[in-house]
Amino acid sequence: MESLTAQAVDLCAHVPAVVCAVDYRLAPEHPYPAALRDCESALRWTASEAELLGVDAARIGVYGMSAGGGLAAALTLLVRDRGGPPVCFQVLDAPEVDDRVETFSARTFDETPLWNHADAVLSWRHYLRGWSGEVPAYAAPARADDLSGLPPAYVSVYENDPLRDEGLAYASGLLRAGVSVELHLFPGTFHRSAVLTGAAVSRRQAAETRAALRRALHPFA
Repeated sequence: MESLTAQAVDLCAHVPAVVCAVDYRLAPEHPYPAALRDCESALRWTASEAELLGVDAARIGVYGMSAGGGLAAALTLLVRDRGGPPVCFQVLDAPEVDDRVETFSARTFDETPLWNHADAVLSWRHYLRGWSGEVPAYAAPARADDLSGLPPAYVSVYENDPLRDEGLAYASGLLRAGVSVELHLFPGTFHRSAVLTGAAVSRRQAAETRAALRRALHPFA
């Protein structure tokens, strides 16, 4: 929770917005769809309590990194299909969206820091534990047949990351479906290397992400 809290505090300090950090349940103790249900509940609560929170219900965005990025993508699919609450923007930071783990980057980066091919395989095994049959798009958004009608997206990927190519492919799929996408690949980086906050590329990434959120949440500022 410390890194989650630190990220939320950083966003509060740099983006004029109410930030709700969701402490969703984790696999393997709580496999799919537990975490997604927690995220949906948090979104619905935020929208229903918008007046109390001082939130504009028409300007609620979602932000997730890695597995959280996959959950953010899945949540936008879910609420689109269920008729709301509306999401105006999605930030997908190195999103984990494809359970097949077959992309070039997934197969290539098997010794990279913080995340590698074996980690990706194990994470999906835990997340889908007990699931039988076809994997739904709400679990692995890369499997979605229809990405139309989703909110504009800011997608960031890391050069030396097993998840790089699935993030690129998902961003391309959004574009083909008519969704506005801003895509950044940060050179020389590895999965979650943004935690090295002193690095120049990490500072640039943080600044660009904050700027994207400010533009999306305050378009007329």
